[in-house]
Amino acid sequence: METEAESSDRVVRRRGPGDESLEDSSTDEGESEGALERKRLKKLYPPWKMNVFPTPQPPKLKSWIDTFKNWNSGERLMALDSLIDSCEPVQVRHMMEIIEPQFQRDFISLLPKELALHVLSFLEPADLLRAAQTCRYWRLLSEDNLLWREKCKASGIDSPWAAFLRQHSIEMNWRKKPIRPPKVLKGHDDHVITCLQFSDSRILSGSDDNTLRVWSATTGKCLRVLVGHIGGVWSSQMHGSTVISGSTDRTLKVWNAETGQCLHTLYGHTSTVRCMHLHGKKVVSGSRDATLRVWNIETGVCLHVLVGHLAAVRCVQYDGKLVVSGAYDYMVKVWNPEREECLHTLQGHTNRVYSLQFDGKHVVSGSLDTSIRVWDVRNGTLKHTLIGHQSLTSGMELRNRILVSGNADSTVKVWDIVSGRCLQTLSGPNKHQSAVTCLQFNSKFVITSSDDGTVKLWDVKTGEFIRNLIALDSGGSGGVVWRIRATETTLVCAVGSRNGTEETKLLVLDFDAHPEEDGAPTSSQSSTSLFDEPDPIAS
Repeated sequence: METEAESSDRVVRRRGPGDESLEDSSTDEGESEGALERKRLKKLYPPWKMNVFPTPQPPKLKSWIDTFKNWNSGERLMALDSLIDSCEPVQVRHMMEIIEPQFQRDFISLLPKELALHVLSFLEPADLLRAAQTCRYWRLLSEDNLLWREKCKASGIDSPWAAFLRQHSIEMNWRKKPIRPPKVLKGHDDHVITCLQFSDSRILSGSDDNTLRVWSATTGKCLRVLVGHIGGVWSSQMHGSTVISGSTDRTLKVWNAETGQCLHTLYGHTSTVRCMHLHGKKVVSGSRDATLRVWNIETGVCLHVLVGHLAAVRCVQYDGKLVVSGAYDYMVKVWNPEREECLHTLQGHTNRVYSLQFDGKHVVSGSLDTSIRVWDVRNGTLKHTLIGHQSLTSGMELRNRILVSGNADSTVKVWDIVSGRCLQTLSGPNKHQSAVTCLQFNSKFVITSSDDGTVKLWDVKTGEFIRNLIALDSGGSGGVVWRIRATETTLVCAVGSRNGTEETKLLVLDFDAHPEEDGAPTSSQSSTSLFDEPDPIAS
């Protein structure tokens, strides 16, 4: 046990602010040495600690200290180990309270500025923001322009560091802050919204009411109603002011979204145009007539017809060089459209193929057979079969090597297509209660929608549920979210029902940083999306 003398001796050795007055008090006349020591201890320790010190000085303490001083470093360490082993918990806690402050130093403030900035450069941007709240000097360091320029560069931001503050504020709006009331865009009566596109500030919705509608995401107003199809619209694409639609009337139409004018009607298919993919001036369409057609959207001319599938073509991808198609004949085909040649037929699925992703190297196909297959587009070989879902994989999105899949079994899975491993399953107590209808993801979040009437936000890295972004009152009794599209600051949801319990409409949610709310810098809606618009595959 530590004594008064030993403690006071150590206190003198550990001089800090105010210790001079304690030492000076030892020279007061008329006071015994023991009384002075107790006075010092009363100033250093609150009354509740005084009971750990015995009033009388332990015998032979001075000789013990002298012996300790005469030992070498190794002997001293051995003696301390034995001493600690002999101590009770209250005495060990006391030692910790004495020792720990000796190692608590604001080392950042003690370093040269250049070295301190180098140390801070290893912090994540969000941690830098927290460090800035420590003290004035840390704030000065944490706001260094060069430091933030490097952080912005690493985050892909080519503007001043204030842009990162805005991005951080936007992320917090998605994650935590109260969700602002959505804009409600009513249209299409009580029909189903079958396809949805969102680019810049323009929203495009297609419906089985035979029309498409062009909306302003900023004002919520319907700008144009595109009328001309004589059957339901089941697929669409949009780039800039150009809109292409496919219908059960067996035609495609090319529209000018600014004027609402139909520029071309593309004839050729003999059944419903179920899917399409636009690249540059060409669009590839897939039909229930089992064929694909390549069109020039500027002239309206059919350039190529791809024949080979034995049943309806359900999904298509086109990168400007190769066409990949999936069909109800259980097959995936890779085409050279210029030569109208099938390069590979990817066989392996045992039921209809409903969804595709293609990044130029890998083809990923999702099927009613519950499996997802990863293929090498160069030689047509199967690389991985991703097993884990229990039903139809209706939607997927691929970025780099990460694939996110949504399934009718109500779960969402995150995969590494290079290793074939399932990284996360988005389920648990907050999982969807019905089939997943649509999804999007970026480096931080996964957004999913479902027939249960909810839109959920998940952490893509941990798989943890963050919160519901939308929860319809009619969810569970008929209300559904059919489609979602998101940018960095905006989420668009197409909702409704098939039994009249929920009015058909679009909900537009704003997650932008508004200076009047949180002081974060703001700008007009970015054309570069955190949720880059996926290559749409119409359902």
